[in-house]
Amino acid sequence: MEKATLEELPADFHVKVAEYLRKIKEESRMLDKKAVRAALLQIEMQNVKHMLQRLFKKRREKIVKKTLKGEKIPPNLLTEEERNTLQKIAPLLENLQEISRKLLEGQYLAATSEKEQKVAVLRFLKDVPAIIGKDMKAYGPFKVEDVASLPIENARILIKQGLAEKLNIDLKP
Repeated sequence: MEKATLEELPADFHVKVAEYLRKIKEESRMLDKKAVRAALLQIEMQNVKHMLQRLFKKRREKIVKKTLKGEKIPPNLLTEEERNTLQKIAPLLENLQEISRKLLEGQYLAATSEKEQKVAVLRFLKDVPAIIGKDMKAYGPFKVEDVASLPIENARILIKQGLAEKLNIDLKP
């Protein structure tokens, strides 16, 4: 029976899986292709890959469902790789929700092209090391009370983490 909740994986899950698959691959390479052991290893490799694909698909579905519902996912339930990816896509999903909410309120948010880089002006509440922005430019390091403009996606993450607050300054001429 499939659980509806997201389950915690060991912190080294991806490392161990990659290591395991690499060992099977190496061992099967050293064997005669006609050997029974080689055939068994090939079947084992296919079975493991199939199970992993199903596991990853289900985890993605559960993570996306929770994120779309606006539910916070406890960080310990996500692998480091999932946390890093979610940090990147969460602002995009939030933006889609914001568009829907504004439309339901009778407001229209005009689409902006990727060339129109949206930025936010932030006041830093804590020291923050240098970061690479969504635009692939380096920003920082920042000290408490520094003010800087950053791509909106990066700004949202810093604000959510309590590292900065948004200043309402119109940067358009």
